[in-house]
Amino acid sequence: MNGQVPAVVDGDVLVYRLFDVADAVDLVRAEEVVSAPKSRLRLAGAQSASALEFPRPPLHVALGQRALPLASGPRQVEASAHVYDYGVVSVRYKLRIAPGTALSELVPLAEELFVEPAPALDTEARREVEAIARDLGPALERPHSWEGLESYQVFLVRAFEGGPFRALDLLARAPVPELLLGETSETPLSAAERQDVLSHHFSYLEDDLAVVHWNSAFVSEPSGVEDIPDLLEFATAHLLELRYYDALLDRALHRIYDDIETGGTPLANIFTRKYRKLQRSTAALLLEISEMIERLENAVKIVGDFYLARLYQAAVRRFRLPAWQETVLRKQRLVAEVNDLIGDSADTSRAELMELAVIALIAFEIVAALK
Repeated sequence: MNGQVPAVVDGDVLVYRLFDVADAVDLVRAEEVVSAPKSRLRLAGAQSASALEFPRPPLHVALGQRALPLASGPRQVEASAHVYDYGVVSVRYKLRIAPGTALSELVPLAEELFVEPAPALDTEARREVEAIARDLGPALERPHSWEGLESYQVFLVRAFEGGPFRALDLLARAPVPELLLGETSETPLSAAERQDVLSHHFSYLEDDLAVVHWNSAFVSEPSGVEDIPDLLEFATAHLLELRYYDALLDRALHRIYDDIETGGTPLANIFTRKYRKLQRSTAALLLEISEMIERLENAVKIVGDFYLARLYQAAVRRFRLPAWQETVLRKQRLVAEVNDLIGDSADTSRAELMELAVIALIAFEIVAALK
């Protein structure tokens, strides 16, 4: 490389926007109702199938050409979507990198995409997903709308001018940390920050490289295979689903507490069946969370200790998915405890009612005996 910043000959910027649209999707039914060109996702690498298994691969839907609304002006992209069986729809915009573009010249675009993204980008992606959800109608189980979303960007390079380059040379000389942070400041990044970004890098051959950050990734893949971006999309979809159910549990807990506080006297709740309604709703929520956790755990199965499997597991840790899952499980346990307390309170109220009934009967017998 001789110290120069490498220029891209063949590459894309992959822009992802992911939304939760339903509790679940019947993918077989979805294939029947979607009219756009479609297929099932499969990894293309020779060793991919022996390292990872997808029991229910997402449905790939081609959407055609679009004008991506950016602050610097619209950019032509190729749009597609992945529909996951656990209710997530991911829209991907593929933006071609002009041949001869240096990696350093992509840093302002990175800043525009995920440091200061234009609201129109998320709005357009949400409109795209809403249209897909309408087409999927019969295949959606309990469809819903949620204001949250997840975003991710992958800078995918297939060839450099004067390349291929060794991964070690790219790590040492290319502005990968600045690219993944969208950092346009003239002041250089600190050594510690650069090290943090580059610490999650992976290579299988000398001339391929993947650097995974929490909101973006850089992938140099001379073979042109897009397995790594697909795996990172899987992990991002997993994160979105955990965030959705974390928010759902927060709302449910607030609603349960409000219902308990405004529910009136325990005896009144016995006659209005309020306790029973609360127990049914919390039990249904607990079942829904359990089903979600099972779907996520079965979405990707690690079947071998190979390169892609290790990379995927590292991305899971980078995205802090174990911490998010533990948060959801902790709140699930809290809902279960509240459900038990509701049941105990109902049992106590029924016992008190029985005691009052016994006292009333004894008093009636005493009064009757004195007459």
